[in-house]
Amino acid sequence: MLLRRTTAAAAVIIQRTTTKLSLLFFSTATTPNSPKPFAKIPWKYRSKAIQESQKALLDYLHTTRSLPFLYADHISRNSPQCLEEIVSKVPFSPSNFLCSFQRFLRYHPINELDFFLESIGFDCDKNGTARDVFPKNTFFISDWGRFDVVRALAGAGFPWGKLGLLCREDSSIFDIDSSELERRIEEIKNSYGFNGVSVISICLAFPRVLYSNADGLLGDLKTLFLDYDLLSSVEGNVDAVLEICEKIKLFYDLGCEMGKVGGLMGRGKSIFTEYSKEHLIRKIEYFCGLDVRRDQVGVFLLSRPEIFGFDLGGQVISVSGFLAHFGMGEEELKSLEQKYPHVFGRNRLANVPCVMRAMNLGEWFFDRLQNRDSSLLTAYTMLCTEDLDEHYKESLRILQAKRTKAYINTKLNFIHSLGFGENKFAVKALYQMHSNSSGLQQRFDFLLGCGIEYSKLCAIVKFAPRILNQKPSQLEKKIEYFRTEMGLSLQYLDVFPGYLCHNLEKRIIPRYRFHKWLKEQGYCKKHYSLATIVASSEKTFMARISRMDHAAARMWQENLLK
Repeated sequence: MLLRRTTAAAAVIIQRTTTKLSLLFFSTATTPNSPKPFAKIPWKYRSKAIQESQKALLDYLHTTRSLPFLYADHISRNSPQCLEEIVSKVPFSPSNFLCSFQRFLRYHPINELDFFLESIGFDCDKNGTARDVFPKNTFFISDWGRFDVVRALAGAGFPWGKLGLLCREDSSIFDIDSSELERRIEEIKNSYGFNGVSVISICLAFPRVLYSNADGLLGDLKTLFLDYDLLSSVEGNVDAVLEICEKIKLFYDLGCEMGKVGGLMGRGKSIFTEYSKEHLIRKIEYFCGLDVRRDQVGVFLLSRPEIFGFDLGGQVISVSGFLAHFGMGEEELKSLEQKYPHVFGRNRLANVPCVMRAMNLGEWFFDRLQNRDSSLLTAYTMLCTEDLDEHYKESLRILQAKRTKAYINTKLNFIHSLGFGENKFAVKALYQMHSNSSGLQQRFDFLLGCGIEYSKLCAIVKFAPRILNQKPSQLEKKIEYFRTEMGLSLQYLDVFPGYLCHNLEKRIIPRYRFHKWLKEQGYCKKHYSLATIVASSEKTFMARISRMDHAAARMWQENLLK
Protein backbone atom coordinates (compact mmCIF):
# COMPACT_ATOMS: atom_id res chain seq x y z
CA MET A 1 0.00 0.00 0.00
CA LEU A 2 2.81 2.39 0.92
CA LEU A 3 4.62 1.53 -2.31
CA ARG A 4 1.52 2.34 -4.38
CA ARG A 5 1.17 5.76 -2.67
CA THR A 6 4.84 6.53 -3.20
CA THR A 7 4.66 5.60 -6.88
CA ALA A 8 1.50 7.66 -7.35
CA ALA A 9 3.13 10.65 -5.65
CA ALA A 10 6.13 10.27 -7.91
CA ALA A 11 3.92 10.25 -11.00
CA VAL A 12 2.17 13.46 -9.89
CA ILE A 13 5.44 15.27 -9.22
CA ILE A 14 6.97 14.21 -12.53
CA GLN A 15 3.80 15.11 -14.45
CA ARG A 16 3.89 18.65 -13.01
CA THR A 17 7.54 19.19 -13.82
CA THR A 18 7.80 17.61 -17.28
CA THR A 19 7.15 20.84 -19.19
CA LYS A 20 9.58 22.83 -17.06
CA LEU A 21 12.29 20.18 -17.42
CA SER A 22 11.85 20.01 -21.16
CA LEU A 23 12.51 23.74 -21.33
CA LEU A 24 15.22 24.02 -18.68
CA PHE A 25 17.23 20.81 -18.62
CA PHE A 26 16.55 19.28 -22.01
CA SER A 27 16.46 22.41 -24.12
CA THR A 28 17.87 22.04 -27.61
CA ALA A 29 19.49 25.46 -27.28
CA THR A 30 22.90 23.96 -26.64
CA THR A 31 26.20 24.83 -28.22
CA PRO A 32 26.13 24.83 -32.04
CA ASN A 33 28.27 21.70 -32.45
CA SER A 34 26.80 19.63 -29.61
CA PRO A 35 24.15 16.97 -30.39
CA LYS A 36 20.59 17.65 -29.28
CA PRO A 37 19.64 15.92 -26.01
CA PHE A 38 17.71 12.68 -26.52
CA ALA A 39 18.27 13.06 -30.27
CA LYS A 40 17.87 9.30 -30.84
CA ILE A 41 14.24 9.48 -29.73
CA PRO A 42 11.76 10.83 -32.31
CA TRP A 43 10.65 14.34 -31.50
CA LYS A 44 6.97 13.56 -30.98
CA TYR A 45 7.81 10.90 -28.35
CA ARG A 46 10.62 12.81 -26.64
CA SER A 47 8.60 14.56 -23.93
CA LYS A 48 6.88 11.35 -22.90
CA ALA A 49 10.20 9.44 -22.92
CA ILE A 50 11.72 12.04 -20.59
CA GLN A 51 8.79 11.72 -18.24
CA GLU A 52 8.90 7.93 -18.22
CA SER A 53 12.69 7.70 -17.81
CA GLN A 54 12.60 10.08 -14.84
CA LYS A 55 9.77 8.12 -13.26
CA ALA A 56 11.69 4.86 -13.72
CA LEU A 57 14.85 6.40 -12.27
CA LEU A 58 12.92 7.74 -9.28
CA ASP A 59 11.40 4.28 -8.64
CA TYR A 60 14.82 2.69 -8.98
CA LEU A 61 16.55 5.04 -6.53
CA HIS A 62 13.72 5.07 -4.00
CA THR A 63 12.33 1.53 -4.17
CA THR A 64 15.27 -0.57 -5.30
CA ARG A 65 18.14 1.43 -3.79
CA SER A 66 16.19 2.60 -0.67
CA LEU A 67 17.15 6.24 -1.08
CA PRO A 68 14.72 8.62 0.72
CA PHE A 69 12.03 9.76 -1.68
CA LEU A 70 12.90 13.47 -1.47
CA TYR A 71 16.53 12.91 -2.43
CA ALA A 72 15.66 10.39 -5.12
CA ASP A 73 13.24 12.92 -6.58
CA HIS A 74 15.88 15.67 -6.61
CA ILE A 75 18.41 13.40 -8.34
CA SER A 76 16.00 12.04 -10.95
CA ARG A 77 14.78 15.52 -11.92
CA ASN A 78 18.17 17.27 -12.01
CA SER A 79 20.56 14.92 -13.82
CA PRO A 80 19.60 15.18 -17.51
CA GLN A 81 23.03 14.43 -18.98
CA CYS A 82 23.56 11.24 -17.00
CA LEU A 83 19.99 10.19 -17.69
CA GLU A 84 20.40 10.76 -21.42
CA GLU A 85 23.56 8.65 -21.42
CA ILE A 86 21.66 5.74 -19.86
CA VAL A 87 18.60 6.18 -22.09
CA SER A 88 20.80 6.07 -25.20
CA LYS A 89 21.71 2.48 -24.31
CA VAL A 90 18.08 1.34 -24.33
CA PRO A 91 16.39 0.49 -27.68
CA PHE A 92 13.46 2.88 -28.09
CA SER A 93 9.94 1.70 -28.77
CA PRO A 94 6.88 3.98 -28.35
CA SER A 95 4.79 1.16 -26.94
CA ASN A 96 7.03 -0.30 -24.24
CA PHE A 97 9.87 2.17 -23.60
CA LEU A 98 9.09 2.41 -19.87
CA CYS A 99 9.25 -1.36 -19.41
CA SER A 100 12.45 -1.58 -21.42
CA PHE A 101 14.09 1.17 -19.38
CA GLN A 102 12.97 -0.39 -16.07
CA ARG A 103 14.35 -3.75 -17.19
CA PHE A 104 17.64 -2.11 -18.12
CA LEU A 105 17.96 -0.51 -14.66
CA ARG A 106 17.15 -3.83 -13.05
CA TYR A 107 20.08 -5.62 -14.70
CA HIS A 108 22.50 -2.73 -15.22
CA PRO A 109 23.19 -0.82 -11.97
CA ILE A 110 23.97 2.83 -12.68
CA ASN A 111 26.70 5.05 -11.27
CA GLU A 112 24.56 6.85 -8.69
CA LEU A 113 27.34 9.18 -7.61
CA ASP A 114 27.59 10.73 -11.08
CA PHE A 115 23.83 11.31 -11.07
CA PHE A 116 24.11 12.84 -7.61
CA LEU A 117 26.95 15.20 -8.57
CA GLU A 118 25.12 16.43 -11.64
CA SER A 119 21.93 16.97 -9.65
CA ILE A 120 23.66 19.27 -7.15
CA GLY A 121 25.10 21.39 -9.96
CA PHE A 122 28.66 20.14 -9.75
CA ASP A 123 30.56 20.33 -13.04
CA CYS A 124 32.90 17.34 -13.02
CA ASP A 125 34.70 18.57 -16.14
CA LYS A 126 35.74 21.82 -14.44
CA ASN A 127 36.01 20.61 -10.85
CA GLY A 128 37.26 17.05 -10.93
CA THR A 129 38.62 17.27 -7.38
CA ALA A 130 35.30 16.56 -5.67
CA ARG A 131 35.16 13.10 -7.25
CA ASP A 132 38.28 12.31 -5.20
CA VAL A 133 36.27 12.31 -1.96
CA PHE A 134 34.52 9.13 -3.08
CA PRO A 135 36.19 5.75 -2.56
CA LYS A 136 37.74 4.31 -5.70
CA ASN A 137 35.39 2.26 -7.89
CA THR A 138 32.38 3.35 -5.84
CA PHE A 139 29.08 3.59 -7.70
CA PHE A 140 26.38 3.52 -5.02
CA ILE A 141 25.44 6.37 -2.70
CA SER A 142 24.93 3.83 0.10
CA ASP A 143 28.64 2.91 -0.12
CA TRP A 144 29.68 6.54 0.32
CA GLY A 145 29.82 7.29 4.01
CA ARG A 146 29.48 11.08 3.75
CA PHE A 147 25.93 11.39 2.42
CA ASP A 148 24.87 12.46 5.92
CA VAL A 149 26.62 15.80 5.18
CA VAL A 150 24.34 16.28 2.19
CA ARG A 151 21.31 15.45 4.32
CA ALA A 152 22.38 17.99 6.94
CA LEU A 153 22.81 20.73 4.34
CA ALA A 154 19.50 19.97 2.65
CA GLY A 155 17.82 19.89 6.06
CA ALA A 156 19.27 23.33 6.85
CA GLY A 157 17.54 24.76 3.79
CA PHE A 158 20.34 24.74 1.21
CA PRO A 159 18.85 24.48 -2.32
CA TRP A 160 19.66 21.03 -3.70
CA GLY A 161 20.71 22.31 -7.11
CA LYS A 162 23.27 24.70 -5.57
CA LEU A 163 25.03 22.28 -3.23
CA GLY A 164 27.70 21.85 -5.90
CA LEU A 165 28.81 25.44 -5.24
CA LEU A 166 30.05 24.32 -1.82
CA CYS A 167 32.74 22.12 -3.37
CA ARG A 168 33.69 24.34 -6.27
CA GLU A 169 36.96 25.39 -4.59
CA ASP A 170 37.75 22.14 -2.77
CA SER A 171 35.92 19.16 -1.34
CA SER A 172 36.66 19.85 2.36
CA ILE A 173 32.97 20.29 3.00
CA PHE A 174 32.50 16.51 2.83
CA ASP A 175 35.09 15.97 5.57
CA ILE A 176 33.00 17.76 8.21
CA ASP A 177 30.92 15.76 10.65
CA SER A 178 27.22 16.42 9.98
CA SER A 179 26.52 17.42 13.61
CA GLU A 180 29.50 19.81 13.56
CA LEU A 181 28.20 21.28 10.32
CA GLU A 182 24.77 21.96 11.83
CA ARG A 183 26.42 23.51 14.90
CA ARG A 184 28.58 25.79 12.72
CA ILE A 185 25.56 27.03 10.75
CA GLU A 186 23.73 27.89 13.98
CA GLU A 187 26.83 29.57 15.37
CA ILE A 188 27.07 31.88 12.34
CA LYS A 189 23.41 32.80 12.73
CA ASN A 190 23.64 33.53 16.44
CA SER A 191 27.05 35.22 16.54
CA TYR A 192 26.54 37.61 13.64
CA GLY A 193 22.78 38.02 13.55
CA PHE A 194 22.25 36.73 10.01
CA ASN A 195 18.94 35.18 9.05
CA GLY A 196 18.70 31.74 7.45
CA VAL A 197 18.66 33.01 3.85
CA SER A 198 21.77 35.14 4.44
CA VAL A 199 23.71 32.28 6.05
CA ILE A 200 22.90 29.91 3.18
CA SER A 201 23.91 32.50 0.58
CA ILE A 202 27.14 33.36 2.41
CA CYS A 203 28.08 29.68 2.68
CA LEU A 204 27.39 29.07 -1.02
CA ALA A 205 29.57 32.01 -2.04
CA PHE A 206 32.27 31.44 0.62
CA PRO A 207 32.24 27.70 1.53
CA ARG A 208 35.30 28.14 3.76
CA VAL A 209 33.15 29.73 6.49
CA LEU A 210 31.84 26.22 7.25
CA TYR A 211 35.21 24.65 8.00
CA SER A 212 37.76 27.37 8.80
CA ASN A 213 38.16 30.62 10.68
CA ALA A 214 36.42 33.38 8.73
CA ASP A 215 35.86 36.06 11.37
CA GLY A 216 37.23 38.83 9.15
CA LEU A 217 34.98 37.89 6.24
CA LEU A 218 31.88 37.47 8.41
CA GLY A 219 32.64 40.76 10.17
CA ASP A 220 32.74 42.59 6.84
CA LEU A 221 29.49 40.97 5.74
CA LYS A 222 27.81 41.86 9.05
CA THR A 223 28.87 45.49 8.61
CA LEU A 224 27.56 45.57 5.04
CA PHE A 225 24.38 43.51 5.49
CA LEU A 226 23.22 44.68 8.92
CA ASP A 227 25.00 47.90 9.91
CA TYR A 228 24.52 49.47 6.46
CA ASP A 229 21.23 47.64 5.95
CA LEU A 230 22.06 46.30 2.50
CA LEU A 231 19.58 43.44 2.85
CA SER A 232 16.66 45.86 2.87
CA SER A 233 17.48 46.64 -0.77
CA VAL A 234 17.52 42.97 -1.81
CA GLU A 235 14.76 40.45 -2.29
CA GLY A 236 14.73 38.02 0.60
CA ASN A 237 15.59 34.84 -1.29
CA VAL A 238 18.75 32.78 -1.66
CA ASP A 239 19.31 33.64 -5.33
CA ALA A 240 19.18 37.41 -4.73
CA VAL A 241 21.47 37.40 -1.68
CA LEU A 242 23.84 34.91 -3.37
CA GLU A 243 24.16 37.29 -6.31
CA ILE A 244 25.23 40.05 -3.88
CA CYS A 245 27.76 37.70 -2.26
CA GLU A 246 29.19 36.78 -5.66
CA LYS A 247 29.77 40.47 -6.38
CA ILE A 248 31.44 40.93 -2.99
CA LYS A 249 33.68 37.96 -3.73
CA LEU A 250 35.07 39.76 -6.79
CA PHE A 251 36.77 42.29 -4.53
CA TYR A 252 38.21 39.67 -2.20
CA ASP A 253 39.56 37.86 -5.26
CA LEU A 254 41.37 41.10 -6.11
CA GLY A 255 43.22 40.84 -2.80
CA CYS A 256 41.17 43.12 -0.55
CA GLU A 257 41.90 42.10 3.04
CA MET A 258 39.02 40.38 4.79
CA GLY A 259 37.97 42.26 7.91
CA LYS A 260 39.30 45.60 6.63
CA VAL A 261 36.87 46.62 3.89
CA GLY A 262 33.41 46.21 5.45
CA GLY A 263 33.03 49.96 5.98
CA LEU A 264 34.20 50.72 2.44
CA MET A 265 31.71 48.25 1.04
CA GLY A 266 28.96 49.72 3.20
CA ARG A 267 29.60 53.28 2.08
CA GLY A 268 29.59 52.11 -1.52
CA LYS A 269 26.77 49.60 -1.22
CA SER A 270 25.19 50.91 -4.43
CA ILE A 271 27.94 48.95 -6.24
CA PHE A 272 26.26 45.71 -5.22
CA THR A 273 22.65 46.72 -5.77
CA GLU A 274 22.72 48.83 -8.95
CA TYR A 275 25.15 46.94 -11.20
CA SER A 276 25.32 43.41 -12.54
CA LYS A 277 28.22 41.09 -11.84
CA GLU A 278 29.27 41.29 -15.50
CA HIS A 279 29.35 45.10 -15.31
CA LEU A 280 31.57 44.97 -12.22
CA ILE A 281 33.92 42.50 -13.90
CA ARG A 282 34.30 44.77 -16.94
CA LYS A 283 35.18 47.78 -14.76
CA ILE A 284 37.60 45.72 -12.65
CA GLU A 285 39.35 44.37 -15.74
CA TYR A 286 39.60 47.90 -17.13
CA PHE A 287 41.62 49.21 -14.19
CA CYS A 288 43.58 45.98 -13.72
CA GLY A 289 44.71 46.61 -17.30
CA LEU A 290 46.96 49.37 -15.91
CA ASP A 291 49.12 46.57 -14.47
CA VAL A 292 49.08 47.89 -10.90
CA ARG A 293 48.55 45.80 -7.77
CA ARG A 294 45.14 44.17 -7.85
CA ASP A 295 44.38 44.91 -4.21
CA GLN A 296 44.98 48.62 -4.95
CA VAL A 297 42.40 48.40 -7.73
CA GLY A 298 39.90 46.80 -5.36
CA VAL A 299 40.24 49.44 -2.64
CA PHE A 300 40.21 52.24 -5.22
CA LEU A 301 36.96 51.05 -6.83
CA LEU A 302 35.26 50.51 -3.47
CA SER A 303 36.17 54.03 -2.42
CA ARG A 304 34.96 55.52 -5.73
CA PRO A 305 31.59 53.84 -6.44
CA GLU A 306 30.67 56.59 -8.92
CA ILE A 307 33.20 55.11 -11.37
CA PHE A 308 30.88 52.18 -12.02
CA GLY A 309 28.43 54.63 -13.56
CA PHE A 310 30.98 56.07 -15.99
CA ASP A 311 30.84 55.12 -19.66
CA LEU A 312 34.41 54.06 -20.41
CA GLY A 313 33.68 52.72 -23.86
CA GLY A 314 33.42 54.52 -27.18
CA GLN A 315 34.50 58.09 -26.42
CA VAL A 316 37.39 59.16 -28.67
CA ILE A 317 40.36 60.92 -27.09
CA SER A 318 43.60 62.53 -28.16
CA VAL A 319 46.42 60.80 -26.31
CA SER A 320 48.50 63.98 -25.93
CA GLY A 321 45.46 66.03 -24.89
CA PHE A 322 44.35 63.35 -22.45
CA LEU A 323 47.78 63.24 -20.78
CA ALA A 324 47.81 67.04 -20.51
CA HIS A 325 44.30 66.84 -19.04
CA PHE A 326 45.76 64.69 -16.23
CA GLY A 327 48.56 67.15 -15.53
CA MET A 328 51.51 66.08 -17.67
CA GLY A 329 53.88 68.91 -18.61
CA GLU A 330 54.66 70.00 -22.15
CA GLU A 331 58.33 68.97 -22.07
CA GLU A 332 57.53 65.51 -20.77
CA LEU A 333 54.88 65.11 -23.47
CA LYS A 334 57.43 65.93 -26.18
CA SER A 335 59.86 63.41 -24.73
CA LEU A 336 57.20 60.70 -24.69
CA GLU A 337 56.12 61.47 -28.24
CA GLN A 338 59.70 61.01 -29.45
CA LYS A 339 60.11 57.74 -27.54
CA TYR A 340 56.67 56.25 -28.26
CA PRO A 341 55.47 57.79 -31.54
CA HIS A 342 53.28 54.76 -32.26
CA VAL A 343 51.10 55.50 -29.22
CA PHE A 344 50.18 59.09 -30.05
CA GLY A 345 47.21 60.18 -32.10
CA ARG A 346 43.58 59.39 -31.45
CA ASN A 347 42.29 56.36 -29.60
CA ARG A 348 39.25 55.29 -27.61
CA LEU A 349 38.77 55.77 -23.89
CA ALA A 350 38.24 51.99 -23.64
CA ASN A 351 41.89 51.47 -24.67
CA VAL A 352 43.40 53.94 -22.18
CA PRO A 353 44.87 51.26 -19.83
CA CYS A 354 46.85 49.71 -22.70
CA VAL A 355 47.80 53.16 -24.01
CA MET A 356 49.32 53.94 -20.60
CA ARG A 357 51.11 50.59 -20.38
CA ALA A 358 52.51 51.07 -23.90
CA MET A 359 54.30 54.16 -22.53
CA ASN A 360 55.08 52.54 -19.17
CA LEU A 361 52.75 55.01 -17.46
CA GLY A 362 50.30 52.62 -15.82
CA GLU A 363 51.29 53.46 -12.24
CA TRP A 364 51.53 57.18 -13.00
CA PHE A 365 48.00 57.25 -14.40
CA PHE A 366 46.58 55.16 -11.55
CA ASP A 367 48.22 57.46 -9.01
CA ARG A 368 46.59 60.46 -10.69
CA LEU A 369 43.21 58.75 -10.55
CA GLN A 370 43.63 58.02 -6.85
CA ASN A 371 44.72 61.53 -5.91
CA ARG A 372 42.43 63.54 -8.16
CA ASP A 373 38.75 63.75 -8.97
CA SER A 374 37.76 60.51 -10.70
CA SER A 375 35.39 62.43 -12.98
CA LEU A 376 38.50 63.56 -14.89
CA LEU A 377 38.12 60.27 -16.76
CA THR A 378 34.96 61.41 -18.50
CA ALA A 379 35.38 65.19 -18.25
CA TYR A 380 37.93 65.37 -21.07
CA THR A 381 36.65 67.00 -24.26
CA MET A 382 38.65 66.64 -27.47
CA LEU A 383 38.93 69.42 -30.04
CA CYS A 384 37.68 68.21 -33.43
CA THR A 385 41.07 68.81 -35.15
CA GLU A 386 43.23 67.60 -32.25
CA ASP A 387 45.65 64.82 -33.25
CA LEU A 388 43.90 64.24 -36.58
CA ASP A 389 46.28 62.23 -38.78
CA GLU A 390 45.42 62.81 -42.45
CA HIS A 391 47.57 59.88 -43.63
CA TYR A 392 45.68 57.55 -41.32
CA LYS A 393 42.34 59.00 -42.40
CA GLU A 394 43.12 58.52 -46.10
CA SER A 395 44.44 54.98 -45.59
CA LEU A 396 41.32 54.10 -43.64
CA ARG A 397 39.11 55.48 -46.41
CA ILE A 398 40.82 53.22 -48.96
CA LEU A 399 40.58 50.18 -46.71
CA GLN A 400 36.91 50.78 -45.93
CA ALA A 401 36.12 50.49 -49.64
CA LYS A 402 37.33 46.88 -49.73
CA ARG A 403 35.05 43.87 -49.44
CA THR A 404 36.92 42.67 -46.35
CA LYS A 405 35.85 45.78 -44.43
CA ALA A 406 34.55 43.86 -41.38
CA TYR A 407 37.76 41.77 -41.11
CA ILE A 408 39.93 44.90 -41.47
CA ASN A 409 37.98 46.78 -38.78
CA THR A 410 38.34 43.88 -36.34
CA LYS A 411 42.09 43.74 -36.90
CA LEU A 412 42.39 47.52 -36.64
CA ASN A 413 40.50 47.50 -33.34
CA PHE A 414 42.99 44.92 -32.05
CA ILE A 415 45.92 47.15 -33.03
CA HIS A 416 44.40 50.14 -31.24
CA SER A 417 43.62 47.96 -28.21
CA LEU A 418 47.36 47.30 -27.84
CA GLY A 419 47.90 51.04 -27.40
CA PHE A 420 48.65 52.12 -30.99
CA GLY A 421 47.06 55.45 -31.89
CA GLU A 422 45.52 56.49 -35.20
CA ASN A 423 48.82 57.02 -37.01
CA LYS A 424 51.07 55.61 -39.73
CA PHE A 425 52.41 52.88 -37.42
CA ALA A 426 48.91 51.47 -36.97
CA VAL A 427 48.46 51.43 -40.76
CA LYS A 428 51.82 49.69 -41.22
CA ALA A 429 50.85 47.06 -38.67
CA LEU A 430 47.47 46.57 -40.35
CA TYR A 431 49.11 45.82 -43.72
CA GLN A 432 51.78 43.49 -42.30
CA MET A 433 49.69 41.44 -39.87
CA HIS A 434 48.11 38.46 -41.62
CA SER A 435 45.85 36.77 -39.11
CA ASN A 436 42.56 37.33 -37.34
CA SER A 437 42.42 39.38 -34.15
CA SER A 438 42.10 36.36 -31.83
CA GLY A 439 45.22 34.73 -33.30
CA LEU A 440 47.17 37.97 -33.07
CA GLN A 441 46.06 38.47 -29.46
CA GLN A 442 47.13 34.93 -28.59
CA ARG A 443 50.64 35.52 -29.96
CA PHE A 444 50.95 38.91 -28.29
CA ASP A 445 49.87 37.41 -24.95
CA PHE A 446 52.37 34.57 -25.41
CA LEU A 447 55.29 36.98 -25.85
CA LEU A 448 54.04 38.99 -22.89
CA GLY A 449 53.98 35.80 -20.82
CA CYS A 450 57.59 35.08 -21.78
CA GLY A 451 58.63 38.10 -19.73
CA ILE A 452 58.86 40.90 -22.30
CA GLU A 453 57.66 44.19 -20.83
CA TYR A 454 54.45 45.54 -22.33
CA SER A 455 55.92 48.84 -23.53
CA LYS A 456 58.93 47.07 -25.05
CA LEU A 457 56.76 44.49 -26.76
CA CYS A 458 54.66 47.25 -28.33
CA ALA A 459 57.89 48.86 -29.57
CA ILE A 460 58.94 45.50 -31.06
CA VAL A 461 55.58 45.18 -32.83
CA LYS A 462 55.99 48.75 -34.13
CA PHE A 463 59.38 47.80 -35.58
CA ALA A 464 58.21 44.50 -37.12
CA PRO A 465 54.45 43.81 -36.96
CA ARG A 466 54.92 40.55 -38.89
CA ILE A 467 56.34 39.04 -35.71
CA LEU A 468 52.74 38.34 -34.69
CA ASN A 469 52.16 36.31 -37.87
CA GLN A 470 54.15 33.43 -36.37
CA LYS A 471 52.68 30.60 -34.36
CA PRO A 472 53.40 30.58 -30.60
CA SER A 473 55.36 27.33 -31.05
CA GLN A 474 57.73 29.08 -33.48
CA LEU A 475 58.17 32.05 -31.17
CA GLU A 476 58.77 29.72 -28.23
CA LYS A 477 61.62 27.92 -30.05
CA LYS A 478 63.28 31.20 -30.97
CA ILE A 479 63.10 32.56 -27.44
CA GLU A 480 64.31 29.25 -25.98
CA TYR A 481 67.33 29.24 -28.32
CA PHE A 482 67.93 32.92 -27.55
CA ARG A 483 68.06 32.23 -23.82
CA THR A 484 69.74 28.83 -23.59
CA GLU A 485 72.08 28.50 -26.58
CA MET A 486 73.05 32.16 -26.88
CA GLY A 487 72.77 32.93 -23.17
CA LEU A 488 71.15 36.29 -23.81
CA SER A 489 68.53 38.17 -21.79
CA LEU A 490 65.22 39.23 -23.30
CA GLN A 491 66.36 42.81 -22.72
CA TYR A 492 68.63 42.36 -25.75
CA LEU A 493 65.50 42.37 -27.90
CA ASP A 494 65.38 46.13 -27.25
CA VAL A 495 68.59 46.36 -29.28
CA PHE A 496 67.73 43.73 -31.89
CA PRO A 497 63.95 43.18 -32.07
CA GLY A 498 64.37 41.83 -35.61
CA TYR A 499 65.74 38.59 -34.16
CA LEU A 500 62.17 37.31 -33.85
CA CYS A 501 61.55 37.90 -37.57
CA HIS A 502 64.24 35.59 -38.95
CA ASN A 503 63.92 31.87 -39.64
CA LEU A 504 65.38 29.84 -36.78
CA GLU A 505 66.38 26.66 -38.66
CA LYS A 506 67.53 28.24 -41.92
CA ARG A 507 69.13 31.44 -40.70
CA ILE A 508 69.65 31.97 -36.99
CA ILE A 509 71.04 28.58 -35.96
CA PRO A 510 73.38 28.00 -38.98
CA ARG A 511 74.87 31.48 -38.87
CA TYR A 512 75.26 31.60 -35.10
CA ARG A 513 76.89 28.17 -34.89
CA PHE A 514 79.21 28.86 -37.83
CA HIS A 515 80.26 32.20 -36.35
CA LYS A 516 80.86 30.47 -33.02
CA TRP A 517 83.05 27.87 -34.82
CA LEU A 518 85.02 30.66 -36.54
CA LYS A 519 85.84 32.17 -33.15
CA GLU A 520 86.84 28.81 -31.69
CA GLN A 521 89.18 28.18 -34.64
CA GLY A 522 90.71 31.60 -34.28
CA TYR A 523 89.55 32.90 -37.69
CA CYS A 524 87.36 35.62 -36.20
CA LYS A 525 89.45 38.17 -34.29
CA LYS A 526 86.74 40.80 -34.05
CA HIS A 527 83.54 40.85 -31.98
CA TYR A 528 80.34 40.95 -33.99
CA SER A 529 76.94 41.61 -32.50
CA LEU A 530 74.08 39.16 -32.95
CA ALA A 531 72.32 41.70 -35.18
CA THR A 532 75.36 41.85 -37.46
CA ILE A 533 75.56 38.05 -37.65
CA VAL A 534 71.88 37.37 -38.29
CA ALA A 535 70.42 40.45 -39.99
CA SER A 536 73.08 41.13 -42.64
CA SER A 537 72.39 39.95 -46.18
CA GLU A 538 73.84 36.68 -47.48
CA LYS A 539 76.26 38.59 -49.71
CA THR A 540 77.55 40.70 -46.80
CA PHE A 541 77.81 37.65 -44.53
CA MET A 542 79.78 35.75 -47.18
CA ALA A 543 82.13 38.67 -47.80
CA ARG A 544 82.84 38.93 -44.08
CA ILE A 545 83.77 35.23 -43.84
CA SER A 546 85.97 35.49 -46.95
CA ARG A 547 87.98 38.26 -45.30
CA MET A 548 88.56 35.94 -42.34
CA ASP A 549 89.49 32.80 -44.28
CA HIS A 550 88.78 31.62 -47.86
CA ALA A 551 88.56 27.97 -46.85
CA ALA A 552 85.93 28.80 -44.25
CA ALA A 553 83.98 30.70 -46.91
CA ARG A 554 83.99 27.65 -49.19
CA MET A 555 82.87 25.50 -46.28
CA TRP A 556 79.91 27.84 -45.65
CA GLN A 557 78.96 27.71 -49.35
CA GLU A 558 79.06 23.91 -49.31
CA ASN A 559 76.83 23.83 -46.24
CA LEU A 560 74.34 26.12 -47.97
CA LEU A 561 74.26 23.86 -51.04
CA LYS A 562 73.59 20.84 -48.85
